Amino acid sequence: MSLSLFLAACSNKPITSHSTGIWDHYIIYNCSQFIIWLSKHFGGYGMGIIIFTIIIRIILLPLMFYQTKSMLKTQEIAPQLKAIQKKYSSRDRESMQKMQMETQKLYKEAGVNPWASMLPLIVQLPVMWALYQAIWRTTALRNGTFLWLQLGHPDPYYIMPILAALFTFISSWLSMASMPEKNSMTTTMTWFMPIMVFFMALGFSSAITLYWVVTNAFQVVQTLIIQNPFKIRREREEKQRAEKAKRRKIEKAKRRAYQSRRK
Repeated sequence: MSLSLFLAACSNKPITSHSTGIWDHYIIYNCSQFIIWLSKHFGGYGMGIIIFTIIIRIILLPLMFYQTKSMLKTQEIAPQLKAIQKKYSSRDRESMQKMQMETQKLYKEAGVNPWASMLPLIVQLPVMWALYQAIWRTTALRNGTFLWLQLGHPDPYYIMPILAALFTFISSWLSMASMPEKNSMTTTMTWFMPIMVFFMALGFSSAITLYWVVTNAFQVVQTLIIQNPFKIRREREEKQRAEKAKRRKIEKAKRRAYQSRRK
């Protein structure tokens, strides 16, 4: 709430070196100047935004790695969570409290932070708003162009919104593909998020949409490297086969012991 009030109070006046306030002078102005500096050295304002986005993603990598590890642990304990929910399926107050206590205990034992998935989003929201204001309140950036785009205006051909939605879908699908069990909610979100991103991107400036495209493309590569669903599923299947073989071996040994006793 405090972040929303803080951002809502931000001015829309052009940003200059004379702008005052923590948000305007230290964040928006320096953000715009950094993008302009990148643009001068890497071939234009669009490339400046792309390089800026990649730098932000690299800075966020430790946080994203933590989120990924936490999500993988959550996926592994999903059957146990489902069992707890089934055990306390009643909606009375006592059952709900017991379910909450056992869920928290399971999270603690597994080393899972249920709020970890929200951290990257919380961090990226002010970054996106800073980028939006840096573009909109800096004349050079607002009037800048990249390929067919005018960075301060929406993409007239809808190519960037489509790419933003496509990379969002691929990223979501890869993240969900490693789950041992899928449910209707995760499947719905895999399709709903790209659609929402597409319609939101239609009204956003091309600079913000470009940021989304690069961010989600980076996320796809990042997922394939540190959360490769194909590798995770292969390892999980190999583990399950090994456990089944072990159980069969134990059962066979028990049968042999039983038969030897009968003799």
